[in-house]
This record gives sequence, structure tokens and C-alpha cells, in this order.
Amino acid sequence: MSNIEFRPAERADAGLILGFIKELAAYERMENDVVATEELLSEWLFDKQAAEVMFAIVEGKEVGFALYFTNFSTFLGRAGLYLEDIYITPEYRRRGIGTAMFKRLAQIAVKQGYGRFEWACLDWNTPSIEFYEKLGAEPMSEWTTHRLSRDTLLKIAKDS
Repeated sequence: MSNIEFRPAERADAGLILGFIKELAAYERMENDVVATEELLSEWLFDKQAAEVMFAIVEGKEVGFALYFTNFSTFLGRAGLYLEDIYITPEYRRRGIGTAMFKRLAQIAVKQGYGRFEWACLDWNTPSIEFYEKLGAEPMSEWTTHRLSRDTLLKIAKDS
């Protein structure tokens, strides 16, 4: 698909971003985990600039989004691009939009001089895994992601 355009999100897009997040959560069977609000997204994306959002646009309509931020590799001694979420509405899948979004993100990473471009994928998400492998992505099977969620984080911080 050659008529794909991209644009960065603006503060007025907080509702659109939240809508895409909820659609993604439904796809990932995690609807109950979404506690984000337009206000939180506005604060963290636009006031605190903790991440960036890029929209994929086809015929003037936002049909997907990518939310990403920088991380840092001590071994490489430079920043990297971390893709937190990418989502394309079902009716626009298999049209090259995902490939175009990854290409645009790779261009951003190269332009910024980043050392790598990383993301995580749910183990059961075979269509996405196959797509990533076709791109040439390498699964990092020797690494396990660990997380301290809000309640545990608060407990550990308090006990310190």
C-alpha cells in the first residue's frame, strides 16, 4: 500500500490514542488491565514527554498507532528505540501498513543514531511473531522480562 502517511500525535489526540489502546487490549485479551485515561495520556505523553505516538493514516483516516520511547544499552553505550505498542485496525491489516510503520520506526532509530530497536510480544500471538520474523527480527529467548507492578512497587519503595 503506497498511500500510507504518518503523523505524530498531538495533545488533542489523547482520546484517539486511548481508543486504539482499548482495541489493542481487547485483541490481547487484557481489557481489564487498561486504567489509562485521556488525562493520564495527555500528562505523560505531552507534558512529561515520556513516550511518543505515531499514527498511520490511510485516505485521511488514522488506522493504526505506534507508541515508543528511548531506552539505553549500557553494553552499546547508546540509546535504543523501544516499541511499547503497535496496533492496526483489523480491516486495514495485511495491506503493508505494519511493514511501513516498522520501516518508519527503523528510520527514526537510524536517524537518531540508536543502537537497536526492540519490543516484546505475547508468546501466543503467532500472527505477530511470524510478521516480526519476516522482518528479520530475532527473538531474545534467553531473556525473561520481569515486572514490579504498582502495588509491589509501592511496597518495595515504602520498605526502603
